[in-house]
Amino acid sequence: MEPTPPPAHDPIIDAADDPSVDELRALQVTRLQWSLRHAFANVEHHRDAFVAADVHPDDLHDLDDLARFPFMTKADLRDHYPFGLFAVPREQVARVHASSGTTGKATVVGYTAADLDIWGEVVARSLVTAGARPGDVLHNAYGYGLFTGGLGIHIGAQRLGCTVVPVSGGRTDRQIDLIVDLEPRIITVTPSYFLAMLDRMEERGMDPAGTTLEVGIFGAEPWTDAMRTEIEGRAGLHAVDIYGLSEVIGPGVSQESVDTKDGLHVWEDHFLPEVIDPETGEVLDDGHEGELVFTSLTKQALPIIRYRTGDLTTLRPGTARPAFRRMDKVVGRHDDMMIVRGVNVFPSQLEEVLLGIAGLTPHYRCVLTRPDRLDRLTVEVERRDDTTPDDAARLADDLASAVKQQCGVTVDAVVADPGTLDRSEGKAARIIDHR
Repeated sequence: MEPTPPPAHDPIIDAADDPSVDELRALQVTRLQWSLRHAFANVEHHRDAFVAADVHPDDLHDLDDLARFPFMTKADLRDHYPFGLFAVPREQVARVHASSGTTGKATVVGYTAADLDIWGEVVARSLVTAGARPGDVLHNAYGYGLFTGGLGIHIGAQRLGCTVVPVSGGRTDRQIDLIVDLEPRIITVTPSYFLAMLDRMEERGMDPAGTTLEVGIFGAEPWTDAMRTEIEGRAGLHAVDIYGLSEVIGPGVSQESVDTKDGLHVWEDHFLPEVIDPETGEVLDDGHEGELVFTSLTKQALPIIRYRTGDLTTLRPGTARPAFRRMDKVVGRHDDMMIVRGVNVFPSQLEEVLLGIAGLTPHYRCVLTRPDRLDRLTVEVERRDDTTPDDAARLADDLASAVKQQCGVTVDAVVADPGTLDRSEGKAARIIDHR
């Protein structure tokens, strides 16, 4: 028998409406019990997985009991393509989104009308936390379509009462013209594409810090505090992080506060986070880095039970919005970790190093090869406009030395001329593996 819908809730947008920690924990238990029963009753995959693990929704009495339930992975979504994990009849699904499927079969996700309402709520909450306010003009350069970024931000910005410019990605000169003409206060975009916008502004003789933009909300790919310093210094705005993934809901799962810039508050009234050891699956205490796992608490169309995101981070107590725990900026993905001659290294570590070297830009990529049966990592990066070709060899030596010292891995460094590496109009492809 299908469980009753999740309990009605009062939407939370502003911090003044946040629950206490004790109120939040009690709410999580109630909603988690509903979500497990909803999944068990309506999704064959979850029912079979629970039975195989010898666990039943009625076994959940407190949050610690969740560790007894089985994990989900992206492979489960692909194996049940397109609608096999939906918990409501397809006729009740108001919208679908999907991944590109570039690394395999696409993953399809769905939303009921109630799910879309909650999505708008958590994105609006994220925008407020980032510093947006009703009436702001918001330039949305995330891609529209099956990708959740553009329409996810759009629904939340409308919920907040912003004037949305739904420009999507690409056509950089047009993006810049619209920023100049429509005078937005907020921009939402991937950090790598925003860097391409800044480069183009400077090529056109513009000062990026002279626009009306005051807040940039950057997500869809890992980026470092060094990248924040680069962006804020050039663009004269506050750069804050937003996190989400389509399997959980899309953008708006967690948000960094413009006031503290100290990690992303997870909206735990809708998405229950865990951090696990990626090798053993053991749940780790807050303060320990591991793989981020999410369980949905209110989703109707596609309940997610202990979904392994692959993203590596650490959970910490809340600050700007104290009821909600924070997650550190994502270090990288467990499957993006490069193992080079026994040394583990992430692109974000290399980004931190190269941005500490005067004369290098944030435009880089990591190229993996295996000549003579030995792994080799080549870091390709552009030099800045105020350097000369004669500086390239010195900068390459500086970079290779700094990476060896700070990351413990030997790399080949190639410093290219300005503007020669491909620019991203969405998520940057940081790793090119030719092995």
